[in-house]
This record gives sequence, structure tokens and C-alpha cells, in this order.
Amino acid sequence: MRSPRSTATVPGTGTGTAAANGTEPGGAPTRDAVDDGTAPQIATAGETAAGDAATAGGATAGGATGWEPRVWLGAPAPGGLALPAARPSPSWLYAPRGVWLGDDLLVVADSGNHRVLIWHGRPARDGAPADVVLGQADASSEGPAAGGRGPERGMHLPTGIVVTDGRLVVADAWHHRILVWNTVPTATDTPPDLVLGQPDAASVRENRGGPCGPTTFYWPFGVAVIGGRFYVADTGNRRVLGWWGGLPASPDQAPDLILGQPDPTSREDNRGGPAGPATFRWPHDVAGNAGRLLVADAGNHRLLGWTPHPDADTAAGLALGQADLTGCGESPYAPGRADTLRFPYAADCDGDLLAVADTANNRILLWDGLPQVTGAAATAVLGQPTFADTGENRWSGVTADTFCWPYGLSLSDGRLAVADSGNNRVVIWERRP
Repeated sequence: MRSPRSTATVPGTGTGTAAANGTEPGGAPTRDAVDDGTAPQIATAGETAAGDAATAGGATAGGATGWEPRVWLGAPAPGGLALPAARPSPSWLYAPRGVWLGDDLLVVADSGNHRVLIWHGRPARDGAPADVVLGQADASSEGPAAGGRGPERGMHLPTGIVVTDGRLVVADAWHHRILVWNTVPTATDTPPDLVLGQPDAASVRENRGGPCGPTTFYWPFGVAVIGGRFYVADTGNRRVLGWWGGLPASPDQAPDLILGQPDPTSREDNRGGPAGPATFRWPHDVAGNAGRLLVADAGNHRLLGWTPHPDADTAAGLALGQADLTGCGESPYAPGRADTLRFPYAADCDGDLLAVADTANNRILLWDGLPQVTGAAATAVLGQPTFADTGENRWSGVTADTFCWPYGLSLSDGRLAVADSGNNRVVIWERRP
């Protein structure tokens, strides 16, 4: 039987378990508890006992994988709740939902403080302060739209991050837009050079204040550049948009691909029907490599995969987290498994290594070799002692290798950065040679 539910509040979720009101995803964390509006809990037929082979994992969990946590950024609270400071600082985080890691750069979406933090030079010690703050006037300010100064330099629940060709791209999700800096800023409060999804930097309404269209966004949570193509997980419109030439030059440049909807104006969950290989319910992140596109379809508790990248709206050929391409159930009260997911909010690839934030199961799943078949089991788990375990911080205290609602992640050359949202921190893991 699953352990009693933790009472620790997870920013943006209320309790760290999925809300059951059926409203839109992605509730913004504030300094008062709010509801994430995630999907109803759906018990599925075929839930198996803990003895099923897919739950095995003691030999592949934790340090046995060769992965170890090295750097802890954010609230220093080993053994207790990792709570944010009452006043922001360059060293503390509140419900971070996105992260991007490079050779000499770390960028974090400090979502609850409505800002982005930049470390020029990968942090090498716990608690290292950020060098640059974007979205606020200084390192001690917080609040949407730059604490009320306005959206021109502000953000509202920034989430997805990517750095491509020296340019910084941030999904400013609750302002329904994508922000682009032509170079990674070195000064705090630098405004973006380009805004996508809105007519100007002062506009912040969903779908530009009108119906869904080819160049509008509604909660764009994820961004990625894969094989030279720029992708946006347009979560609230239940679709993925793609531009073949990379970042658009203007907010009016139409995408080359609309994936998950029959036309540019449709936005229903699962196209208004049951889940299938060409539908989404809250696509939240995009990952892959030159030959494979993967979409974290969080509301359907799965990843969908296309090989090669699709050139038009078409059915996926692969699903992870479900037994087939029409499955969409979750198993909130059953033991975890190596082949199931529950609200996977993020994914990333480094060559043929795939990492998935299995958010509601409080773990990271790894596939060492991109999966080739639907339902393929993960090869390793981080954050839990076995695949069967799913508790927030292992139903114990906060340690360097536990998770509470891990929301975002980034793989880079043997390192994995995890935005451990419920613990108000980012942890950088390294793979031993």
C-alpha cells in the first residue's frame, strides 16, 4: 500500500498530487498556495502488483546508475522542507520549473519569483549566487510583470528555456509569449530583443486576445531547438508548433508545422475525442535528436515519438508511459513501474540518452539508448530507491538525491540539471566515468 500522502505543499500544485478539478494546467505558484489545475486521477485496468518485473530497479536506482548529485542551488535544507526565502535573493529559488545547462552556462526559470537567473560559468559549489537576473529590476524583487512595472521587462511564470546559437529563448508561459535575447545577457534587467506570440512587448493576452491562430500562444510552456528546427509546446492550445529555419524573425511568421490539431484555429483536448497517436492533452515539452522528435504529453501521462521529425500533422509511431498509442491513464495509488509515467512535464536527450521528469512520481527516468518500441521500460531511475517507489522526497527528509515534483531538466555532456520545483532548488547531477 502506498505511504500516506505528504502534507508538504508543492508550489503550483497545492499538495504535490494532481488536482482533480479538470481545469487548465500550469497554475502559477505564488506565495499563497494555489491549484495547478492538472488532470483528474484516472485508475486504469491492468495495474499490476509490486512484484511485476517492471517495478524492479534496486540495482539501477540512485548511485548504481553512475549518476550522483554534485551541486545544490537554492534553499539549503537537508533533512527538512526546502523552503524559499521570504525575500528573493540571487542564491534562492521558488518553484523553479525550467533549466538549461551548457558547458559554461546555467539558466534557470525561477518560476515562482517570475524571473530567470543566469550563471555565467557552471556553478561548482552549493548555493552559488546567480550573476544575472532577468524579469525583475534587481535580485530582491519578485512578482508578475516585473513586480508591477509592466511586461516589457517582466515575466509571468517563465518555464521553458533554450540557448541556441548564442541566443537565449524563454517561454514566458502566463504572458502567452516567447522572449528572445540575441545574446545571453550579462546585465540584470536586460529587456528581450524579440517577442513572439504577441504584437508587442506590452501585450500579454492569451491568443493575442482573440481566437487561436497560427501565430498565437496559450500557455507556451516548452521550447526546443532540435536538428535546426525550433519547436514550441503550445500547451493551452494542445499543440506543438515548428519552424524549420530556426527561430522566427518576427511574431507574425507562421509555423511550418502544427502538430496535434487539424487546423490552426482548433485547440480542444485530444482533438475533441479520445486520446490517440495524433492528439495531445497538455503537451508540455519537446525533446529529441536529429532523427527523433519526442513530445511530453503530460495530461495523457506519456511521451509521443516521431521518427523522423514530422513534416506535417501526422500520427506518432511511439508512446512511452503507456502500453499503446491510445492509452492515457495514470495509476496514482499503485506502485511505480519502469514503463509508466504520471504527469511527465519535461524531457531531454543527449545523443541516445533520454531523461524524463516523471513529475508526479517524484523521479527522473533514464533510457540509455533511445527507445524503439511503444511501452519500453526505463533502464534507470533517479530520486527513488526502486522503480516501485514514488514518494515525495521518499516520504522522508530532503536530501541531495530526492525529488519533490521535479518539473524541468537539461542534459549536457554527462551532466543532468533538474529543476526540483517542490524543493525550491536546482540540483546538478554528474555521471561518473
